Amino acid sequence: MRCVIFDLDGTLADTSGDLIAAANHCLAEMGAATRLDPARDAGTALRGGRAMLRLGLSRETGEADEAVIDQWYQPLLRAYEDNIAEHTVFYPGALDAVERLRSNGYAVGICTNKPEGLAEQLMHTLGARSLFHSLIGADTLPVRKPDPAPFWAAVEGAGGHRDAAMLVGDTETDRNTARAAGRPCLLVTFGPGGGDMAALDPEGLLSGYDRLDDAVAALIG
Repeated sequence: MRCVIFDLDGTLADTSGDLIAAANHCLAEMGAATRLDPARDAGTALRGGRAMLRLGLSRETGEADEAVIDQWYQPLLRAYEDNIAEHTVFYPGALDAVERLRSNGYAVGICTNKPEGLAEQLMHTLGARSLFHSLIGADTLPVRKPDPAPFWAAVEGAGGHRDAAMLVGDTETDRNTARAAGRPCLLVTFGPGGGDMAALDPEGLLSGYDRLDDAVAALIG
């Protein structure tokens, strides 16, 4: 079965607002005056909790103590868990596009570097978990993207065939995951991560989910 695996944060959904809110909660709790900006810092949010704490502390004190980042990482995850879908939205047309793939006989899954429990919670809260045949998170396996093992686990969990699988993502990590697996990659150009996606040399670029069907067909049939 042909199979399309999606990254989650920055690819299927803009989760940056809730991630930044969790980071700002921690910055306030530790007594910092600095706050991250939901618009300006959205790209950093999608690189994870430690990246947000590192940015906030660097702005506050001019440096980021890794021991302090480690200390506040779990509180950040708890704050995020408590308010995981206040601002998060799927990108326009994303779920319709996934439904079209399913209707056309594709297996679909998620491979994310978000912890599995949080990814499952988010997808259930947003009412979209049942659309995906598999979900692999950062801690599902001993390794995470860009190691290809989580991608292959998502493919196999979805019932897809390795030789007919591809990845849709938004970062260099996703590009490198697909490259390590020897499979094609589509990178979205609308995510808050920004940057020159074409410079990462993916097999395709996706400017909107209304174009997903043709892009997937061109890569895996």
